[in-house]
Amino acid sequence: MPEQIYDYGMIGLGTMGRNLVYNMCDHGYSVAGFDKDASKVDALGNGAGDRKVLGPNNLKDFVAALKSPRAIMLLVPAGHPVDAVISELKPFLSKDDLVMDCGNSHFTDTDARIGQLAKEQIHFMGVGISGGEYGARYGPSIMPGGAKEAYERVAPMLKAVSAKVNGEPCVTWLGPGSAGHYVKMVHNGIEYGLMQLIAEGYHLLKECLDMSNDGLHKVFSKWNEGRMKSYLIEITADIFAQNDDLTGNRLIDMILDKSAQNGTGQWTSQSAMGLYLPISVIDASVSMRDLSALKEERVAAQKILQWHKVVFKGNDSELVDWLENALYFSMITAYAQGMSLLQRASKEYNYGLKLDEVAAIWRGGCIIRSVLLEDILAAYSTEPSLPNLMINKQMALKLETCQDGFRLAVKTAIETGVPVPAMMASLAYFDGYRSGWLPANLVQAQRDYFGAHTYQRIDRKGIFHTEWNQTQK
Repeated sequence: MPEQIYDYGMIGLGTMGRNLVYNMCDHGYSVAGFDKDASKVDALGNGAGDRKVLGPNNLKDFVAALKSPRAIMLLVPAGHPVDAVISELKPFLSKDDLVMDCGNSHFTDTDARIGQLAKEQIHFMGVGISGGEYGARYGPSIMPGGAKEAYERVAPMLKAVSAKVNGEPCVTWLGPGSAGHYVKMVHNGIEYGLMQLIAEGYHLLKECLDMSNDGLHKVFSKWNEGRMKSYLIEITADIFAQNDDLTGNRLIDMILDKSAQNGTGQWTSQSAMGLYLPISVIDASVSMRDLSALKEERVAAQKILQWHKVVFKGNDSELVDWLENALYFSMITAYAQGMSLLQRASKEYNYGLKLDEVAAIWRGGCIIRSVLLEDILAAYSTEPSLPNLMINKQMALKLETCQDGFRLAVKTAIETGVPVPAMMASLAYFDGYRSGWLPANLVQAQRDYFGAHTYQRIDRKGIFHTEWNQTQK
């Protein structure tokens, strides 16, 4: 039996788990790793070098190797696999042991697991981690939630392994219960939105200007030097320059236009709908991934749903400028919708989220990191209860300066038949949010007409219903 000398345990030694173990070791922590796949345990040991790593071949020895009270991290697929691991692990756990789910679990599952394990005096935390393989190895953004005293136990390690911005670790305790996994879910929803918006910009440049991959690389590289500097813009520029080893073509042109998703974007949309909050950019992005999956139907529809092609006859550089404004504007609204959802969910679920702290830990390590988050951090630092990022004076000014170009870019998309649903959703959200009057009075009248659902009036308080003199229809 191994001695109880290891600081942390890691269950799930895929790419993320293995790299996070090495990251922890490089910061002075000893780690025992376990995976049902023996080849992954072997890979951990083979790449460990002189790091203090142990790879037991069974759970009993794995748990026995850890310092007590134990701290065990899980990096396994969401859903049943998490529950299965907990079920197998539980017989070996003791009072005050801590289990941290570092995967993309649904926040309601996290709340349920906290309650179930608390009955046996075992602590459970939902810890969101973003940054991919590189982030896990060299510093991710970490979003922990759960009991604060449990977080304090592991905070030194999490701060050590996290990304740093201006010397500040990209991790903080976010709130009780499932706060960490909720914030990670919304992070992924924003990620969906940003990726779709960038893809729509690519589509317009490719369709309207017949821009080459070299040209696309140049445009996105330039954008990444200014106000849109971000991880996603940076990697997009890189993608256009990547050659395909199999054909010699650019790799982007050899990839099937059929997107996959892991469910977190869908969860974000579902949660927002449950809280009656609009996040239309994220919704449109989820829908477009679903539409892209209908590849065979789209190919068939292309032959049937004909439309005369309109060629863009404007100035190429002007369209590039319009698109920069469109992307910047719509990226702001994507962040605004995500932050608004966090604000609403925090009240609904008693998370006590501080949105300036959320923005701060997203500035480094994570997939949605961007220079824009510095402005978002400043906005919520001065106005913690801001209901919507767009009404912050500095953000409102940014939107105002981008409006004309954005509308021209969307107009071009409409005229040329290029689908830009996320951009359109962004503009409609902005126009709707800034409208003091919307035609919802007609919707209420219709609801009352056919279903006696009642309505409110503008001239007096109360709830009203009208007999609409309707004839039999």
